[in-house]
Amino acid sequence: MLQVKNISFRYTKQAVLNTISFSVDAGGHVSIIGESGSGKSTLLKLLYGTYDLNQGHIFWKNHEILGPKHNLVVGPEFMKYVAQEFDLMPFISVSENVGAFLSNFYPEEKQVRINELLEVVELMGDANTKVKNLSGGQKQRVALARAIAKQPEILLLDEPFSHIDNFKKQSLRRNLFKYLKEKNITCIVATHDKDDVLSFSDQMIVLHETKIMANNTPKHLYENPQNKLIASFFGEFNSLKSHGILYAHQLKVVDASDLKAIVKTSYYKGNYYLIEADLDGETVFFEHPNKIENGEQIYLAI
Repeated sequence: MLQVKNISFRYTKQAVLNTISFSVDAGGHVSIIGESGSGKSTLLKLLYGTYDLNQGHIFWKNHEILGPKHNLVVGPEFMKYVAQEFDLMPFISVSENVGAFLSNFYPEEKQVRINELLEVVELMGDANTKVKNLSGGQKQRVALARAIAKQPEILLLDEPFSHIDNFKKQSLRRNLFKYLKEKNITCIVATHDKDDVLSFSDQMIVLHETKIMANNTPKHLYENPQNKLIASFFGEFNSLKSHGILYAHQLKVVDASDLKAIVKTSYYKGNYYLIEADLDGETVFFEHPNKIENGEQIYLAI
């Protein structure tokens, strides 16, 4: 189990994280979300031992994770960290990068392992390509494959799919998180993308103003958003004086109700339109199968 006990950290006088505590079971998947500057990346770096804590302790099982004051080399052997800046070797091939830290004593087994990892990140066709010739998204996939090459106990991922286009992102996300679950690798992801969370995370931690605002399952937080910040992570929402927080899909057009609105704009979203309307001076969003003309009066219900 990973145990984070009452940790605090500051780069200068102003606190970045303050009295943060949580735990993660072995093999568990946790997503950390929050606004830019909320401390997501800093928290991952502290878990990796990049910085010394101002207060508190971090343990993996019985091993305390300590910062550079206590270690010549940052990062414990059982943990891998994939940052937004990829630390790759540009003048050797994809295959050589992935296998860089694997033993050469058994070359056949090493190659089988490299091929397995390239399948996970969908780079078999680029195995012999030099990394310097890859796109940003391809480099990110190489970094992911190299991080799991020696099957760490914990994997820390900072916006792991940020450079990858949607054409590859969906299948890569499924492949990677399925692989980590099968190998019982604990995974902690800092992300701004709800699709990294909803289907794959066991736990979701929301950081806000140096503290943990919420810590629960993605399903619970989605169905019970306690404030606008959490609701905004999951999609278009409304905060109505009369009904509180409602997602756009929760409002429906009906023949008559107390909620009378005037349509302002219709946004095409593929299999539905997102309608923006004025409800007694409040802007409200709802989903509808068809476009509605601007200025039309409609009635809404939950």
